[in-house]
Amino acid sequence: MPDNPIQFRTSGWRGVIADNFTFANVRLAAAGIAHYLLSKSERPRVVVGYDTRFLSENFADTAAQTLNSHGVETRVATRPDPTPALAHEIISNRLDGGVNITASHNPAEYNGLKFSGADGAPALPEATREIERLAGEVLSGKRSLEGPKAAQSLRQPADPRPSYLNAIRGKVDLGAIGIARLKIAYDPLYGTARGYLDDLLKEAGASVRTIHDFRDVLFSGVGPDPSERNLAQLSTLVKDERCAVGLSTDGDADRFGIVDADGAWIHPNYILALLADYLIEVRKIPGGIGRSVATTHLIDSVAKYHQVPVYQTPVGFKYIGELIKQDKIVLGGEESAGLTIRGHVPEKDGILACLLVAEAVARRSLSVKQQIEALFKKVGPVYTVRLNLALEPAAQQRLLGKLERDWDQFDSQKVTSIDRTDGLKMILADGSWVLMRPSGTEPVVRVYCEAPAQALLDRLVESVKAFVFNP
Repeated sequence: MPDNPIQFRTSGWRGVIADNFTFANVRLAAAGIAHYLLSKSERPRVVVGYDTRFLSENFADTAAQTLNSHGVETRVATRPDPTPALAHEIISNRLDGGVNITASHNPAEYNGLKFSGADGAPALPEATREIERLAGEVLSGKRSLEGPKAAQSLRQPADPRPSYLNAIRGKVDLGAIGIARLKIAYDPLYGTARGYLDDLLKEAGASVRTIHDFRDVLFSGVGPDPSERNLAQLSTLVKDERCAVGLSTDGDADRFGIVDADGAWIHPNYILALLADYLIEVRKIPGGIGRSVATTHLIDSVAKYHQVPVYQTPVGFKYIGELIKQDKIVLGGEESAGLTIRGHVPEKDGILACLLVAEAVARRSLSVKQQIEALFKKVGPVYTVRLNLALEPAAQQRLLGKLERDWDQFDSQKVTSIDRTDGLKMILADGSWVLMRPSGTEPVVRVYCEAPAQALLDRLVESVKAFVFNP
């Protein structure tokens, strides 16, 4: 039997268009999903959405046709819609799940497929492993690729926008943004949040300057990732137009990017901690704070200051989603710019994150940097960095052996504790920490470092590089 091309990773199945992300493989994935859904319900109903990438609407149509042929009812989006809006569509209409054709923030040559369950959250590994197994059975001929049902009667259009926007209005103080008369710059990076975030800001009464507000399947050649490099034009716009803040969302609007009034890009870790503090202190929302093992411990300091619990999860927003479903946390976040809050969908929402930042700027009458400086004065400073270190295969194998060992010292300090939730995380005596996680898809090791001073962080980074590259 040929190798199964359908492999779900942290955020779904992704591949290069026309290489392994093909119409044939989308049919295979959709057939696996159909067989999975039919094992749970006699007549399952799902929403099928897509982003602004090349052929995304065609891939979505192919997935819907395959699902319909097996008897799965589909509500198919009529325009590119954000991932969080599709999650809300699942929950508000009590659907059995959702299929979303998107590669999120990845470069233009990629596309992907996300599957969400009836709770609107990214499917947990037990579900995606079963879908992979069923797709494998389709590939081997044990199960059918296409079913016998008439497709047309099982398909109808979907428009998640009105219901989602209404839900956001109940979670963000748009009035405060309007009263503050904020001038805001916005870069949707040619993605699905066009007509969502900008419309809400205008509705609030903000003065909005928007760039890249059209579909470009090549994303100007840089990819729809709200990174510091990709938001250089937004930074210039913020400074030139004297905006209070710059906001950005990635290709499917589940990630956020923030630029301060001086044009400086702000690391997502600081935004997560700032918003956790804001929601607890100003909005008085009860609950703990959830973070992944790779996310800043500044969140822990905020939680300690406000005397609320911290819940740590493995990397992958599906685990944060579980905490939201259990109603345990006021905010859950990952350092890769994913966030949601209590009472919202158990999925990353870059639109919500951006609006909450604008609200915090409006209500506190402080810039983003000023709020971070005030937070440091309350709970102590934290400096953070993330690196991707490329390795040759031999060096990668050598590193795997080192990561399996327990270490007493690192960076000339005592290792006070080791955490193997996801990779090797070492907590050091001065409160610094380092996490190393080999990538499952690339010949790189993902490194996360944090320290209470910039000089200590710089030294820690050099120690990590020596650890990774030296025999």
